[in-house]
Amino acid sequence: MEFQGENTMSDISKMTINLLLLGRTQSGKSAAGNTLLGSTDFASCLSPCSVTTSCRLGCSCNMSDFGRRQGRALTVQVRVLDTPGYPHSSLSKEQIQREVKDALAQHFGEKGLHLALLVLRADVVLCEEEEASTIQWIQELLGPNWKTYTVILFTHADQIEESPFTIEKYLLSASDTLRKVMQSVQQKCIFIDNHARILKHENLKALRKIMEVLKQNNYQTLQVK
Repeated sequence: MEFQGENTMSDISKMTINLLLLGRTQSGKSAAGNTLLGSTDFASCLSPCSVTTSCRLGCSCNMSDFGRRQGRALTVQVRVLDTPGYPHSSLSKEQIQREVKDALAQHFGEKGLHLALLVLRADVVLCEEEEASTIQWIQELLGPNWKTYTVILFTHADQIEESPFTIEKYLLSASDTLRKVMQSVQQKCIFIDNHARILKHENLKALRKIMEVLKQNNYQTLQVK
């Protein structure tokens, strides 16, 4: 956990969270990043090809209501690194991997990565071949401790609300492939509605879930080499 200026009372309860978005083209990565930041930092649109071609960092404003530290309200700033989708319509696996590693070193450096968010669409079936290639790629990128620092982030959660499923029933009815991925990350998952009319509500709900996972990890960060 990185606290800024711990020697001053004014900064004793400030925390910066570093998040990495990973996922396929058109999975909703950039829109999810905007939701987490409570902004429109990242370009997000329907396209027949990959929209994101380079990594980009977005930073939220300081947000409160995340608990207390030494009797003072905890203020959080979220930094989200958006990445090109994998597989990509114009970039190779090696190009994307190099781009992401360089961006992690540049933006997060010694402070490290708090969580990687594997973005999956809740309204699209995860196929075994896709699962295998994606997990292998994340392992190569983050190293042997990837499971501890990875959470599945389901986008298009509004599709679940419009279906006969609850989130609980959705997870119980998941394919064997999705269950395998869920088990690999110790069932850690977040659902967000990228089209929510009240963005702040969706933003805070997702960030509180993220804070729960950070607490489980003792606020430690992963150094990506």
